[in-house]
Amino acid sequence: MAKQDYYKVLDLPRTATEADIKKAYRRLAMKYHPDRNPDDPDAEHKFKEAKEAYEVLADAQKRAVYDQFGHAGLEGGRSGGFSAAEAFGDIFGEMFGDIFGGQRGRSQVFRGADLRYELELDLEQAVFGTETEIRVPSLGECPTCSGSGAAKGTQPKTCDTCAGHGQVRVQQGIFTIQQPCPRCKGRGKIVANPCDTCYGQGRVRREKTVAVSVPAGVDSGDRIRLTGEGEAGRNGGPPGDLYVEIRVREHPIFEREGSHLSCEVPVSFTTAALGGTVDVPTLDGEVVLKIPAETQSGRVFRLREKGVRPVRGGSPGDLFCRVVVETPVDLSAEQKELLRRFEATLQQGSHKPREQSFFEGVKKFFARALE
Repeated sequence: MAKQDYYKVLDLPRTATEADIKKAYRRLAMKYHPDRNPDDPDAEHKFKEAKEAYEVLADAQKRAVYDQFGHAGLEGGRSGGFSAAEAFGDIFGEMFGDIFGGQRGRSQVFRGADLRYELELDLEQAVFGTETEIRVPSLGECPTCSGSGAAKGTQPKTCDTCAGHGQVRVQQGIFTIQQPCPRCKGRGKIVANPCDTCYGQGRVRREKTVAVSVPAGVDSGDRIRLTGEGEAGRNGGPPGDLYVEIRVREHPIFEREGSHLSCEVPVSFTTAALGGTVDVPTLDGEVVLKIPAETQSGRVFRLREKGVRPVRGGSPGDLFCRVVVETPVDLSAEQKELLRRFEATLQQGSHKPREQSFFEGVKKFFARALE
């Protein structure tokens, strides 16, 4: 049986952090542990799958091999039975020459770290899209030494421990393990005269301005990937990516749920009783909402396609308007007297069906309680 993708097993994106991987594994381990499912062979199989996926993805070296070569890289399926450690050393082999001949690469390169930025938007910006610029702190190539880490006028020298390979082989019993060179930390070179700007690191911390094009229809939790806008790589490695995560601010009028919007519409007592019209705001401008006579507080009216057009396409959502009958305040003595006289006229007849139904239910409840 073909093995499942480890990221799918843990239900994670390929950009998942170490903390995400641990959290996902613990959740699955608790759910499918054999002690909790003693008679369920399927649960035991899923538990083993999750454990195997965790053991690979939680190990940075194995994960790098898996991301590059898949299961074959871990099982020695590429060529001549390479081990996972050897495969890791070969990930960037094309940059360093023939890895299958007698010559190994001159040094290890490291991809720059991915960055995450939280971008807050108003609802209107999220709905209609916007162009903005953000300032992102990151590690970039040192401008003084052009990333070499060496002082101006000097060059790094080849590491005499690993002969510039960036890796050394260590014998442990009958096994030979390949690991980063302890002296040059896998770089393959030694900086004898460090750069005064980056102190030999080849990278400096800085803020850079990045233009972000936000598509229309995004919502909180959506991410925009900007390739190559993350931290600079080391030893000529590629830069990481920048992930811009969207957070939509609360709106004073509208609430959003997916592609739909909702709002409360205050209506006067007279309009609710006799009917009429009210102006309702939408993101495209005001529309006139017809209120039928005898409308009760809480009734919801649906305005089709007055919501949000989804970012991935499709028809716009709807706007749901919930009527709230507003009680008048600061009444004068004359207005209060008029209301009392009006209320007296309602005592006879079926003008208040909800109130009558409520009190009839109360009477029945107490009658049953006394039986």
